[in-house]
Amino acid sequence: MSKRQLSQLVFLRPQLPRACPPLRRSFTTGANRTNSSRWVNRAAIAAISLSGLVYAMTCQKPMKLDARSLAELDERTKREKGVDENSPMRLRMEEFIREQQKAIVFELEKLDGKSFREDTWTREKGGGGISCVLQEGNVFEKGGVNISVVYGTLSKPAIAKMKANHKNLAEAEELDFYALGLSMVLHPRNPMAPTVHLNYRYFETMQPDGTSQAWWFGGGCDLTPSYLFDEDAVHFHKTLKEACDKHNKEYYPKFKKWCDEYFCNTHRGESRGIGGIFFDDLDETVADADNSFAFIQDCLKSFLPSYMPIIERRKDMPFTEKEKEWQQVRRGRYVEFNLVHDRGTAFGLNVPGSRVESILMSLPLTASWRYMYEPEPRSREQRLVEVLQNPKEWV
Repeated sequence: MSKRQLSQLVFLRPQLPRACPPLRRSFTTGANRTNSSRWVNRAAIAAISLSGLVYAMTCQKPMKLDARSLAELDERTKREKGVDENSPMRLRMEEFIREQQKAIVFELEKLDGKSFREDTWTREKGGGGISCVLQEGNVFEKGGVNISVVYGTLSKPAIAKMKANHKNLAEAEELDFYALGLSMVLHPRNPMAPTVHLNYRYFETMQPDGTSQAWWFGGGCDLTPSYLFDEDAVHFHKTLKEACDKHNKEYYPKFKKWCDEYFCNTHRGESRGIGGIFFDDLDETVADADNSFAFIQDCLKSFLPSYMPIIERRKDMPFTEKEKEWQQVRRGRYVEFNLVHDRGTAFGLNVPGSRVESILMSLPLTASWRYMYEPEPRSREQRLVEVLQNPKEWV
């Protein structure tokens, strides 16, 4: 709530709505009032004025906080009270992914030997983010680990579209929302080392007073090799499965299948990579907020154990010019998916005031599109294509 709104609430005389019955006020009158009676009357008048204010506040609709006011309120809460287990979920999730961004960047910088460029940015209507980008490094040709926080307003058509998956969304002309995500993409130099993508996010719509109306989590992590090493695929999937199994044995097979289906270049008839896990719309119909948050925490913390042993094994392997050429072709397919099919990219680019550079951070520094390019029969390149066309169960 802004200072201006607070001053209006305190100093403006309350207007009682018609639906509320009028307050009855009685005053003692007389020609000769004692000091005692005057003080009694003054106290009575003060009490009546205060009760009128409280009565009006209870009878009238709650004051509506717009997205920007809510963003300011959240910033003040973090600054003055900090974040703990009793804080709104959006603030708990934000604090967690900020910690994880620092931990991931620290380990990647140790591996690469080159520092990430860090850009902090803000949105006029509330929110902002931190973009950590590494370009032309020793291990990674390009990589980014970004946080984005958005406060905004959903239009009626957007609400109607979302209600297909979220029946608990309120019927309204517009709804204020909060969206938060940690996104990461790493494109190694060496074609033997796989590209990896990660995204964990939280979405919430608000009541007029700023409290949560509907919420859900989403996310996942997936691997995109140019050259397939079965032991890498098994390790990656096994680590993700262990994180999922801590919470629900059905999560991994369900989210692995979802990943294979979502990260698919349908126009090519092949998956983008060898998968991982992917899920969306994880709301109260699946688990309560605290348990869903615990699941997200374990999944995100599993990234470094799932990927670092792989990149350590592959980053210095020898490769030929032809193998580098194949990597460029596969990167072209990666770009196709991100620009044609990815819902996250489309959502980000369509949010007013979004930071385009951070959204398109996922694209590789270099890629190639060769006309009618086909791998040789029975080659390693051909085997990868066969797996992408027919996703495997790795664990």
